[in-house]
This record gives sequence, structure tokens and C-alpha cells, in this order.
Amino acid sequence: MPGPRARAIANRSNTASTLRQTHQISYQTLARDVEEIEGWNTIVSMLCDYFDLPDLTTRSGLKKVHARFGDIYDKLDQVYICSRDSPKIMGGIVAIWAKMSADSILRNKLFQKGFLCRIIPLLDIALTRLAALQAIAVITHHGGSETRVAMTREAPALIRSMEECQHDVKVAELCFVSLMHSVGTTLMDTDKSYGTLIRTADVRILLKIAVDNLRSPEVTSYLTDHALGLLTSVALHFPKEYRAHPPVLTYLVACLRSTNIVVRCEALLGLLRLHYRESEEDRHLHDPHKLMAVAASTWPPRLNAAMLEYGFEECDITKNMQNMRDFQRAMFQCAQNHDLYALGKTLADIVMRSEFSIMQGAFEFQDEKTGAFKRESIGLPFIMWADSLPHCAAALRKKGTPADLDTADTLDLKYLIIEGRHPDAVALARKAIARNSKLVYAYYAIGLGQDSAEGLRAAKKGLKCKGLTPFMRNYLQWRAVAHAGDLGVSNLQDTRAGNKEYTESVAILMSAYEDAKAFISTAPPDSRNMGMMLNWLVLLTLVIRGPELSTDLHELKPIFDKIDLSDQIMTFMGHPPKRTQLRLTRELILRLYPTAIKEWAEDIVRIDALSSTASDMHLDADKAQDDLAAWLDKHKVEEGEEQVPERCTHPRIGSNAVELYRCSWCRNPSAMLRKCGGCGKTRYCDAICQKSHWGDHKIACKSA
Repeated sequence: MPGPRARAIANRSNTASTLRQTHQISYQTLARDVEEIEGWNTIVSMLCDYFDLPDLTTRSGLKKVHARFGDIYDKLDQVYICSRDSPKIMGGIVAIWAKMSADSILRNKLFQKGFLCRIIPLLDIALTRLAALQAIAVITHHGGSETRVAMTREAPALIRSMEECQHDVKVAELCFVSLMHSVGTTLMDTDKSYGTLIRTADVRILLKIAVDNLRSPEVTSYLTDHALGLLTSVALHFPKEYRAHPPVLTYLVACLRSTNIVVRCEALLGLLRLHYRESEEDRHLHDPHKLMAVAASTWPPRLNAAMLEYGFEECDITKNMQNMRDFQRAMFQCAQNHDLYALGKTLADIVMRSEFSIMQGAFEFQDEKTGAFKRESIGLPFIMWADSLPHCAAALRKKGTPADLDTADTLDLKYLIIEGRHPDAVALARKAIARNSKLVYAYYAIGLGQDSAEGLRAAKKGLKCKGLTPFMRNYLQWRAVAHAGDLGVSNLQDTRAGNKEYTESVAILMSAYEDAKAFISTAPPDSRNMGMMLNWLVLLTLVIRGPELSTDLHELKPIFDKIDLSDQIMTFMGHPPKRTQLRLTRELILRLYPTAIKEWAEDIVRIDALSSTASDMHLDADKAQDDLAAWLDKHKVEEGEEQVPERCTHPRIGSNAVELYRCSWCRNPSAMLRKCGGCGKTRYCDAICQKSHWGDHKIACKSA
């Protein structure tokens, strides 16, 4: 009885026999002609004619392939199977499949047919290696998540190709392009399961190959772009492998001195991702008893001097103590007069002065017999003090004046934040802003949310509100920096569509940089967010100023001194600095900066020169092996269609362009701003910003 292998051989023989019967003369002629010609374009054209395929460079042609997909695929696959002795035909058929995969529906059908299994073996044949790599590059560029995950599992084949062709820049370039669009995009996800798709041994080899190629004098701009993107993505899942290969870390740090801000941001993102798993969240439990003990203790001379220089009465610890006394006094007053309206007014004022404004206490009475304290009702609709907020808000809403409604919304928002119901707080804040666009606490609540774009916009609008308390100003600046920093750094990697997106990201980074400096210049030295803002300022300075900074970073010494002071203050207050992602990244950069400059300075200059002179190039078009790249990239524009560029590029940005993407009123950075209909010069987030700015802008607008 024949086994599976025997049946497979028999099936292959039957397929070959059927093909010979159908195309005996024409196939033999094709095989002979293909062997006698050079150039993949000619081979592919010949195969397209042989199979009577429509024009695959047009959408109408791909639509015809949809109608005949089953028949077309079967014929291509039959010829592929029968052409094991004709690598040129196999490579040409793979190129046809690759071009078909630009269509998402066709790509899914090809993927279900298992066409990746037809491509990978061609990597081991010298004649078809480049054709197969070109096909894989196209497939991963256009592929969906399923295709990219599947290709990630095939990463060892690409790594093996680079090992076998160590001095072939074209092979390395195409492999890094494909690895970035498969492994890179897949491992951008923080889900740990994705890290199992590629072996740690392969990652170690990949890191060494990346370093060797980045140091090669023949390296191309296209390779360096994709290699950096790949190193940035993989860092999150394989931090141990990165630390075991120091040249990778020093390369990422050295990229912070690149003349290209995109490169600097991408490198910083990789260094941040490196510490994602091991980092701690910057959270401190508020302990009133510990706060009182610290306030009553003798401060070390250096810390005491810093607090006195700022003004002890304006420092957070002093204000928090005062707020605690005011809160308790208000609660005891309410216990006597049961006036929830008056209590609400007082609590709203305290909320605007401090983060920990509502104490987690209750009305308690001591049992005369047992001596134990018991929580009891005293005729008020609440026992726990925090639960007073919604009841006070209801009392304020009964009055119904605009000021009372603002106060009620503030209390309801604070209650939702205390309860950890942030989505509900954001929803209420949006409604509150619709009623009163100048309610600062509503912007603060949205700024605490997870949506960085909405949070940044809210924080910037909140900073334009009148009558800000020092607490509200500092916290809105904190949220603006956190959101803008995250958005600016990540968007410069994610948005590769062109100048507009890049310029928006730079504007966002500049916004974070400005707000970080403003926070540090005005916030008290004992602010719990001071350490985070200082870490952000160091990283943003490195990204924004880049090679302008001295090699010893002496310009940053004042910031380093402030970090040391902040750490000492927080440690004295019982909150030693956390090993946050920002802190660990900053410490790694500063530790490796001198070594990185020494090891990579010349390479960074050379890579920067490539980026500044390179056009939208891929491979040299004048070489026979590379003409397939032009065909794969070709896409004819038919009537009524717009051509959409497919290749990833990294355009540079001039500082003059940044101003176009900042709201003329709140300074929120965005590419979705609306021009003033009068002068066409100012830009706004929405009608609220435009209306708020009209008093200052109307004279200039009318004279325009």
C-alpha cells in the first residue's frame, strides 16, 4: 500500500502529465526561451503572455483576475510544480503572485492556497533569491496581519539568506525591508504571545547582522531606515538579547545625534520599549498620616533651602496640609448645619487647589463601653466623606445658576475620578464642555484619560482658561507633556505618509518640550510629578536638539541637578523614585552616551549623508537583477484614479513649517486645524477656539 510520500509523487506526475498534454509544444518552447533570456521583466512578460493574464499593473486588470482566480492560480501552480529544473520560470511565477497580492482580496486567496510555501524555497537558489526577496518585500508591504504573522514565522529563512550572502547589500536590504514589515509590525504589539513567533537564537543572529550592515560602507538609506524600525520594534520582546549585544544599544543611543529628527525619535522609541516590561508605574498612595509626620519633621539643609527659596507656603506639602484642615472643618460644619449646598461650594474650591483634596474619612463615634470607633449616620445622606460629592452636586443643581452647574459638574467629575470611573468622567466632561466651554476641571478630567490625542487637546484648552489655580496649571501642563510626548515620539514612526504627518508630529514634540520647561520653571520642588517632567525634559531635549548638544551634555547639567534634588525630596517624603520607563531610559542613555559617540559617530554622519541625498530610491534600476523591482512597484493610473505612493520615505522638516500646525488660540498641535474664513491665516481646533480668540484676532482679521 503506497504511503503519503508515494501518493504525493504520483500526484505530481499526474499534474505534469496533464500539463504536458495541454501545453506540450508551447510549454517546451516557453521553457527553452526563458532559459535563453536575461532580465526578470522579460521573463514575467513572457509568462503573462503564456498564461493570457490581464495587465496586473492596473485595477481593471486585477478585477479580471478576481473573475478567473481559480483557473489562473491552478495553471500557475501547475507550471511552478513542473518547473523544478527551471528556476527562472519558478521565480517569474512567484513575481506574478507577488503582484497579485497587492490586492487584499487576492492576497487572502493566495495566502489560503499556501503560496508562501512556494516562495520560501527559492531563497536557497542563487538565481531566484533576489526575485523571491522582491516578492516577499511586496507581500509583507501590502500584507494584512495574518500574512505578516505567517511571514514572521519564516523569519529564519530571511536571516539565513543574509548569513549566506554577508556582502550582498541588495539581499540585506530586501531582507530588512521584509523583516520590518513582518517581524517589526507584528512585534510592535505588546502582547507577550507575539514574542514566541521568533526564536531568541534567531534574534541574537539578527542583531549581529544588523550591526554589521549598519557599519558597512555600502549600506543604503533604505536599509538603515528599515533596520532601525526593526530594532525599535523587537526591543520590547527581547530586552535581554539587546543587553547581551551592547553595539545595538550604543547604536540606538548614537542615533540621538542624527541630523534627522525622525531617526532620533525612532531610536528613543526603541530605548523606551526596551524598558517596557521591567518598569514600574509612577504611582504613590496618598497617606495623610505620613504627610503630617513629614511636615512636622526637620528637613535636611539642602531640601529646606530649596523649599524656602521657592516659598514654603507655596509648596505642595504646605498646601496639602491646609487643604486637609479646610476639608475637615467643612465636614464638621456640615455635620452641624446639614447644608449640602454650602459644603459643595467649599469642596469645589478645595478640589481646584489640590489633587488629594477629598479625604477618605467618615463620621465616626467612639463606643463608651468598648472604646471602639463606629461609623454612624448623623442624619446626612452619606457616611463616608467622599460620598458627599454627588449629594452636594445635586444640591447645587437645584439652585440651577450657571456657576452652580459648573460647581456641580466639578464635584461629579471628582467623584468619578476618585472611584476610578475614568470613561464615565470623560463622558460627563464632554457634556459639561458643551454647556460651558470654559470649565477648566472638565478639561482636566479628559486630560487624565487614556486617549492621548483627546487628552492633549483638552489639556491645551484647559491651560487657556482664565483664573487657573497653580495646581490646575501644573497638572494640565503635566498631562499635556505626557500625552504630547507619547504621541510625538510614536507618531514619527507610525505615520510615514508624507510631510504633513511628520510636521504634525514635530509640532507635538515641540509642544511637549515647551510645556515641560514651563512646568519645571513654575511647579514647586516637592511636586510629585517633578521627577517625571524632568525625565521627559531630558529625553525631549535629546530628540529636539540632537547634534546641537555637546558630546558631554553639559547643557543638561542644571536639569540633572534638579533630578537629584527631586529624588532627595521624594525619598525624604517617603516616596523614593520609581523605576519608571522614562527614568530607566534616561539613565541608560546617559550611561552609554560617551561610548555610543565614540563607536558610532562616523557611521551616523555617513548614514545621515545618505538620507539627505537619497531620493525615493529602492535598488539600482540599471542592473538586470533589479528590473523586477520597478515592475513590482509599477502601478498605472487609469482614468478617474489617483496614484497613491506605496513606498515609505522619511522627509525632512523645516522649523518654519511647524507653526502651521498649532492652534492660534490654545496652541494645540494638530494637522486637522480649520483656517479662519476671514483672513485664512489663523488656524483653530474648532469653533470654541475660534470664538475664544476672536477678541484678540478681529482687528487683524478685518484688515487682512
